[in-house]
Amino acid sequence: VQLQASGGGLVQAGESLRLSCSVSGLSLGSAVMGWFRQAPGKEREFVAAIQWYNARPLYVDSLKGRFTISRDRATNTVFLQMNSLKPEDTAVYYCAADPTYNVDRTSWSCPDTYNYWGQGTLVTVSS
Repeated sequence: VQLQASGGGLVQAGESLRLSCSVSGLSLGSAVMGWFRQAPGKEREFVAAIQWYNARPLYVDSLKGRFTISRDRATNTVFLQMNSLKPEDTAVYYCAADPTYNVDRTSWSCPDTYNYWGQGTLVTVSS
């Protein structure tokens, strides 16, 4: 199983980035895919998740309206579109997969729910 995150970089405040997470070696039919982030010196925090089979999303309240999660079934890729970026969005962004049929949306924000993790991609937003 491999989750390959990409798309990070250095941008100025107000700009956008689109992160990608390509998944291989895992059947995603019933999966939940999540994005988390970890800023220097802080705990890993939930950003967004999506249920693969119906594309139903879940967002942390503080990022609703700026971040959008989506998936492409054809390429087994999950995306995180990040708009109006702020310096406080600076972090390493991780994608994660829970391959089980998990309809408990309250668990989607918990890192322990996910069995597989990507290596992370660094997003730096300058002011």
